[in-house]
Amino acid sequence: MAFADRIILSWGWGRRGLAFAAGACGALAMAPFDFFPAFFIPMIVAVWLIDGSARSVNGQGWRNDALARSMLDAAHDGWWLGFGFFVAGLWWLGAACLVEPDQFAWVLPFAVFGLPAVLALFTSLGFALARLLWSTGPGRIFALAFGLGFSEWLRAAVATGFPWNAFGMALGGNLVLAQPAAFVGLYGLNVVAVLIFAAPACLVDGRRGQRRTIRSLTPAALGLGLLALVGAGGALRLWSAPVDMTPDVRLRIMQPNLAQDDKFRADRKDEILRRYMVLSDRATSPQTSGVADATHLIWPESAFPFILSRDADALARLGAFLGRGTVLVTGAARMEDVPRSARLPGETNVNYFNSIQALARGGEIVASYDKVHLVPFGEYLPFSGLLESLGMRHFVHIPGGFEPGSRRRLLQVPGLPPAAALICYEAIFSGEAVPDAGLSERPGLLLNVTNDGWFGNTTGPYQHLSQARLRTVEEGLPMVRAANTGLSAVIDPYGRILRQLPLGVDGVIDSPLPRAASPTFFAGNPLVGPLALLLFCLFGALFWRRQMR
Repeated sequence: MAFADRIILSWGWGRRGLAFAAGACGALAMAPFDFFPAFFIPMIVAVWLIDGSARSVNGQGWRNDALARSMLDAAHDGWWLGFGFFVAGLWWLGAACLVEPDQFAWVLPFAVFGLPAVLALFTSLGFALARLLWSTGPGRIFALAFGLGFSEWLRAAVATGFPWNAFGMALGGNLVLAQPAAFVGLYGLNVVAVLIFAAPACLVDGRRGQRRTIRSLTPAALGLGLLALVGAGGALRLWSAPVDMTPDVRLRIMQPNLAQDDKFRADRKDEILRRYMVLSDRATSPQTSGVADATHLIWPESAFPFILSRDADALARLGAFLGRGTVLVTGAARMEDVPRSARLPGETNVNYFNSIQALARGGEIVASYDKVHLVPFGEYLPFSGLLESLGMRHFVHIPGGFEPGSRRRLLQVPGLPPAAALICYEAIFSGEAVPDAGLSERPGLLLNVTNDGWFGNTTGPYQHLSQARLRTVEEGLPMVRAANTGLSAVIDPYGRILRQLPLGVDGVIDSPLPRAASPTFFAGNPLVGPLALLLFCLFGALFWRRQMR
């Protein structure tokens, strides 16, 4: 095939451009587009790029003595493909730099291009590992699935991890195709996605770039068959899954759509609090008169430009506002005094935490959870001494940044089942949504509060919701999600969105709470599925590599 030949034999900037463009096309498989067929492009091109890098430098065939050089060539190609994918998928991060342009506009190029350049190193590693196991037959699909499956897992773990837009989200963004996550999780979906979307590349011979025999149809047919099987299984699971509701729980989620720069202004405290209460008490139908009809009122992350627990006036106003039996669950910064004897030189006398707090009538704080997985550069500054000397600071207006909570634990809100609290991007980490306390202490819901107002009306908030929704499929738990500017939602334990507010509007959601489903296989065995798939691909790649010698 002429097109495959052009990719396999390409070189220089033309080859880099092809890799970059193929990666960028793959971003169309992510939210809000969720056009999963687009992921065929980067995966097929990835196979053909490694086919080209696996040739010896003089073009005289496959030579073991060229392995180190060809692994570097594959890594180079992988970096460009990953760079295109992450630039096209994460460009919206630059919007955060324009909230306070006088302070952060200079960071814009680093956010839009610098972070994708770093993330592309993981794709580069995946290509190099794949090249190490490469062969000319179907085994190269297994090699690519192992390499990228391992590198994507690594991306979620190194330096606190950043698994945003993992390759498995090409399947995970589609509700039907996402259902295998109940068995293998996101990291297993990464492997399955590569196997499916790279398989048609086997229609072309890895050495000559020519159309192969009828037997070459088998890998492509198996890949498409796997896609059909995943779709049929997912549709059957959704069709047979009931939607039961938790009795005596009436939720009201408030989405204020407050401009991000307003949230920083303490002088607008009274106005912001009044806005929240008026909006929360809005009647949504003749049958709902306001907050008095709700058992639980949910507000988003970091809702206040002040420390709620230290503000007696605000607590009193909220306590009087809540109806009898209504509990407010809200994001709020929390402050904790540090004993003088426990301070290190140069430390402040208080620590700040990004928290969820529950308030009962009268303004009493009855439950609290501190965010454990903080956002680097957003909520704290890594290597703060060095970077502060260069004029950098974190984005949040908190002296010294936030401190992480001591551990993941369940949030015990009166009237609700135990909740696994997820603040902001804690919801994107597969296998970490539920505290590791065993299924005997299994929560009844996932509670996600977030503030995506940093990113405006971009693709970022849609991607965040899509990844948070996958946690419900993995864990078999419903999710209640309150977002400042959107997208707020109530999601059942199979990933079906029952209620949702659009991005960029204010409003409220009234909804019952879906009941948790039975524990999924993944919930009890989060490592088994992904590890089994990786080993399967490794053995498949090694087997075919031996057969092709």
